[in-house]
Amino acid sequence: MSHKTDPIPHAVQDEDHPVATSTAAIADGVDEEVVEPNRRVFAGWQFLLFAGLAIAYSGFHLFSLNVYPIETWSFRIVHIAGALILGYGLFAGARFAESDAVASPAWLKGVALALLIPAAYTLFQVFLMRQALNGGAMRIDPAIESLHFGYPLMATTAAAIVLSWFLRQARHRFNPADLVLMVCAIAAAGYLLLIYNTPLRASTGTSFAPIGISWAAIAGSLLILELTRRVAGLALVVISAVFLVYVFAGPYLPGFLGYPGLSLQRFFSQVYTDAGILGPTTAVSSTYIILFIIFAAFLQASKVGDYFVNFAFAAAGRARGGPAKVSIFASGLMGMINGTSAGNVVSTGSLTIPLMKKVGYPARSAGAIEAAASTGGQIMPPIMGAGAFIMAEVTGIPYTEIAIAALIPAILYFASIYFMVDFEAARKGMRGMRRDEIPRFSHLVKQAYLFAPIIILVAALFMGYSVIRAGTLATASAAVVSWISPHKMGIRSILKALQLAGTMSIQIIAVCACAGLIVGVISLTGVGARFSSLLLGLAGVSQLLALVFAMLISILLGMGMPTTAAYAVAASVVAPGLINIGIQPLVAHFFVFYFAVVSAITPPVALASYAAAGISGDNPMGTSVASFKIGLAAFIVPFMFFYSPAMLMEGSALQILRVGVTATLGIVLLSGVVQKWFFGPVNGVTRLVMLVGAMFLIYGGIYTDVAGLAIAAALFVLQRRQLASSPHPT
Repeated sequence: MSHKTDPIPHAVQDEDHPVATSTAAIADGVDEEVVEPNRRVFAGWQFLLFAGLAIAYSGFHLFSLNVYPIETWSFRIVHIAGALILGYGLFAGARFAESDAVASPAWLKGVALALLIPAAYTLFQVFLMRQALNGGAMRIDPAIESLHFGYPLMATTAAAIVLSWFLRQARHRFNPADLVLMVCAIAAAGYLLLIYNTPLRASTGTSFAPIGISWAAIAGSLLILELTRRVAGLALVVISAVFLVYVFAGPYLPGFLGYPGLSLQRFFSQVYTDAGILGPTTAVSSTYIILFIIFAAFLQASKVGDYFVNFAFAAAGRARGGPAKVSIFASGLMGMINGTSAGNVVSTGSLTIPLMKKVGYPARSAGAIEAAASTGGQIMPPIMGAGAFIMAEVTGIPYTEIAIAALIPAILYFASIYFMVDFEAARKGMRGMRRDEIPRFSHLVKQAYLFAPIIILVAALFMGYSVIRAGTLATASAAVVSWISPHKMGIRSILKALQLAGTMSIQIIAVCACAGLIVGVISLTGVGARFSSLLLGLAGVSQLLALVFAMLISILLGMGMPTTAAYAVAASVVAPGLINIGIQPLVAHFFVFYFAVVSAITPPVALASYAAAGISGDNPMGTSVASFKIGLAAFIVPFMFFYSPAMLMEGSALQILRVGVTATLGIVLLSGVVQKWFFGPVNGVTRLVMLVGAMFLIYGGIYTDVAGLAIAAALFVLQRRQLASSPHPT
């Protein structure tokens, strides 16, 4: 292959600026129509307004988490309401008009502006209710709650949502229907804050609950569903709608799906509490997730995140198929902080996919490798894309124990992708990158102190600091280390990081709130317990069959959903059933978590693969199938948890070491089987024997390990002899 190449699409460092600005360049340079087609771009006073709101939103969380905590439910209500206000301001409900000439007619905008009157009226009623309660009233007249608050709020919210689907304006213009939705979000949150800070809070879920709670909860749920549609697509919204229909259709369904039923008032008076929307998913998004989004924003603003990418280039760029190996390291590092597989594909893939294509990878392989690597970042400790924190919240297992348990599975996953890439590069004779195409390692070593934020984070967590304190220290250290780097963070950069964090958080907060709605349906209707009994029945036939069924449900629930929401829903539906059939809680939740994560690369709905295909220019379904093949280990590793708990650090040191080493060798053999390459071409019977050896090593038993090692050794000797006798060794 010729060594003549086009200019590398990132800024190779010079003597004065040794660290390239790759990640920031990607974030700034990617066409926003591709990444966020409904994202508004403001200028002037509108930009300042929403930038200020985003900064205030991030600052509110940092202040409340570290300096002045507020009451739990109140904090979560404000957390969701803030995301709704920002989200409706920044994301439109319909496609943009190409110009003002083809925008929606003036009368439609007039209708939207007219809706501001009932929206403002409901907000005024909340103020009057507050005055009444402060004046000594025990509760609000139900007729006032319905006629003057509930009905206008419901009608205005629904009308503004529908109207926003048809109103089309230029990208830089604000939609009046979205202003109505912002006012409705404030009114609903204001009422809930008012009632939940009185003794009436204890009445939720009973016939004594104020009817206004149900109206506010219905409006709030509609607002959450619509924002989720705008920022994450229809998949999660459709699943949520199915669960909501089940609440009222369930009493008429046969078999294990049937249940006594809940009235509309009773269900919605309880779903907007910690039994549903304000439950574990929002608890995690309002603390750990928002904190690590701020941390990621500080890494980007201080250029520390760019250093990770450039370090990966320096470490692996010159190996055969170098850009693909860079993709594995860079996407793993950034993906564990990012929190969404598809988002990580867009950020790092815009750099690595063109480079992979340049050294000889087909567009499909390049996209598939990036998708698989970005997805793997979600299972990589210590942060695991915030999944570890949700697991700790749901199970009560200490975070440090979860992070340690994830170590071997993460190694197996990335080892699988690495050897898939390496064997493909060897089979196709691909080269690495030239010395002048990659950052200079000698320069990067001098700036190794830029790893300090990650080191401080891990050290603080394992020293016993809370996750919030550790995350805050790591965020502050990102700013501090920038002061001794070429990219010093000043007040302006810190404000820009807070603004970026507020904007980045909208999607994940919306999907966590939406997932909380599903969790609320599961807990209030008891369908999770009935699903557990179904798994228990299957386990009576075969535990393996029950595990396969749990795998399929976890993947199905996760399709089209961000990782965090996918795990939260699957943990409520599937994990209790696995625990009931005798599986340890840690193993059960890891099993569910892994399959929820890999749903991002599982056809037919594979968000990470679709994002990668958009960059590589290949067919999305073809990229999905290819990324599924590359991430094959992730579909096998969870079953290894069940048959060999030592994989999750459960057992003696010798057991853990043996299982870790032999499983890794098994993954290497499995990669060879898929790519038809070991130390040379592998075909026919040899490939079948290699598959048997891989399965023996992966299984984890002593006798199977010995048999697998014997097969691996025999294959090694055979391949070396074939290469030695070949007239043109590869």
